[in-house]
Amino acid sequence: MKPRSLMFTLYGDYIQFYGGEVWVGSLIKMMKEFGISESSVRGAILRMVQQDLMQVRKIGNRSYYSMTEKGKRRIDDGHQRVYSIRSQKWDGYWRIMTYSIPEEKRALRNQIRKELNWTGFGMISNSTWVSPNSLEKQVMEMIQTYELENNTVLFSSSSIVSHDNEDIIKKGWDLETLSEEYLQFIKQYEQVHEVLKEKAWDETLTDKECFLERTSLVHNYRKFLFKDPGFPVDLLPDDWNGTKARELFWNIHQLISVRAVRYFDSLFEQAPDQDHKLNREKAINPFSEVYMSN
Repeated sequence: MKPRSLMFTLYGDYIQFYGGEVWVGSLIKMMKEFGISESSVRGAILRMVQQDLMQVRKIGNRSYYSMTEKGKRRIDDGHQRVYSIRSQKWDGYWRIMTYSIPEEKRALRNQIRKELNWTGFGMISNSTWVSPNSLEKQVMEMIQTYELENNTVLFSSSSIVSHDNEDIIKKGWDLETLSEEYLQFIKQYEQVHEVLKEKAWDETLTDKECFLERTSLVHNYRKFLFKDPGFPVDLLPDDWNGTKARELFWNIHQLISVRAVRYFDSLFEQAPDQDHKLNREKAINPFSEVYMSN
């Protein structure tokens, strides 16, 4: 696991429900459980602060870290997509974004591409990205965050004259390869699920093991967010492996969550001047906050 990516998983799956702020010592303890050294953790934190994803608050000689608004937006987007129920029908509209960003701002242009890809857009030609999902709000927030009002155009259309919908999907996404990757996830975690069920039945499943397994599960499942556009069901292939992978993710998550959060409790240390209500129930069952798209 890369330190930065693991940090996003820990904040999105646990820390955000505990006030959103954590002592760096606690963060180091958590990440040590996954074989990540203290120096790697501190290096990742420094880079995230420099990228305006994290911010620090000092109390005495202790440092407490939380996500910035930019970091929270990434956490919220990822959490919503991991724990949403994707059963919506397509409203028939393509959201189309075009941009013109000069060469001297190449780093910004690359960042916009990453953000669009993360959000679920597919590139169908140079600087033209599309999505069948209702993502106007998220895209407008991104445009405002990067001050791109004069460099972008976002519009929607119920038809594309030159191509049919299947052609557009093939241009923007490789669903065939993605379905194969979901199949590999299923094969791996079906075995994990069986082992965990047996241990739960024998009462040999430990809190630490559940914390490691749940965090790794979410971490590995999150990787699909960079590839899966989260299409409405009527645009997906009939044999779509993403559906089965999601059900398996759900089943394992629910089996180990209580013990996982209990172990997280033992590692987490809140700032002394904070009295945030620790929302363990949401940390245990984020599925209870179902995100439905219209």
